[in-house]
Amino acid sequence: MWSTAREIAPGDVVIIWLTRDVIQPLLITPGKDFNSKFGHYRHADLVGIPYGSKVGSRKGKGFIHVLRPTPELWTMALPHRTQILYLADIAFITSHLNIKRGSRVIEAGTGSGSFSHSVARTIGTAGHLWSYEFHEVRASKAREEFARHGMDDIVTLTHRNVCKDGFTITDTVDSVFLDLPAPWEAVEHAKQALRKDRTTRICCFSPCMEQVLRTVNALNDAGFTDITMYETLLRPLDVAQVPMLQPISEISEKLKQAERKREDKRLKQIAANRRNASKRKREEDGPGADTPVETEDEASSKRIKTDDEDSTGLDPESTKAMDLDVDALPASTSASASAFSAPEPTLSPAQSISPAKISVSKPFTPPAEPEVLTEVVTPEPQAPVDGVVGV
Repeated sequence: MWSTAREIAPGDVVIIWLTRDVIQPLLITPGKDFNSKFGHYRHADLVGIPYGSKVGSRKGKGFIHVLRPTPELWTMALPHRTQILYLADIAFITSHLNIKRGSRVIEAGTGSGSFSHSVARTIGTAGHLWSYEFHEVRASKAREEFARHGMDDIVTLTHRNVCKDGFTITDTVDSVFLDLPAPWEAVEHAKQALRKDRTTRICCFSPCMEQVLRTVNALNDAGFTDITMYETLLRPLDVAQVPMLQPISEISEKLKQAERKREDKRLKQIAANRRNASKRKREEDGPGADTPVETEDEASSKRIKTDDEDSTGLDPESTKAMDLDVDALPASTSASASAFSAPEPTLSPAQSISPAKISVSKPFTPPAEPEVLTEVVTPEPQAPVDGVVGV
């Protein structure tokens, strides 16, 4: 098949790996250039380097990988002339047809040659593949590719409609693969091409259930046994190491830290909102709003002592107004006070010890003088009793 030399030579087919999804084949022809969004490359610069090399662009702003062709890479990079079989289908069909080195196989429906390259590598030079294509242009392009890839001695390609004309060989092959729009029309011809001296197998590749039903009926009519149907699905699996579970203490600590961060953030937001509200209020009130306004609690904590206050901390005028002239009262009033005295007001420790304070922001209003209700009763004349008069 492809070149087995270590270095790339003129006329070799290489696979240019640009990205995981962008892969394309390239025929090395000195004098030509290869251009892509990853840089500019001359074919002559690729000659003589080993397969699998990473080659940088001439401007140094990109690179490509030059790989040796394989059936798998060719399936990913080949120019599509028809719908092709991919690796999952190719591997399944090769296994169930029991294709191995030295096998003789018929392929009806060459198409883009994806399945042909895989089968040619599997059977090797000891086996042989007969491939049939009813479309003349596709058959010509496939024949050129087989010759360029060194598969002439393994693959025999024929332009032929096998559904009408049948195959060119009889009683020769070990297995038959039909990739046709109407495979049931080629079942009888495939039976004639299969060997009669051993157990042989046939596989029909159909995308629709209606095609499957008609093909199964044709296989039953032709005398085939052990007929089964399979559906191939490609499902990627993510293989990863499961991390160990964290202790409860670590998880709890992380939750607490997250809660503290949220609380700090909330407090910062509240403080910022208050600052913004105060700023807006000062702007609305005007220039005089720059002077801070004391609250009642701040005013109560900021008291000053005036010069007119005496040692008791009270205004002398208020003290004079609060004093009672006991001598100026009538004798009856004095007597009644001695016989029946009103209870003195009880002062709290703060009031009895701390002097009164005057607020700077508010004018001091002295407490109202307690009213002393005195009722004088003139008794009827009687013998005096120690000068005490009842009240």
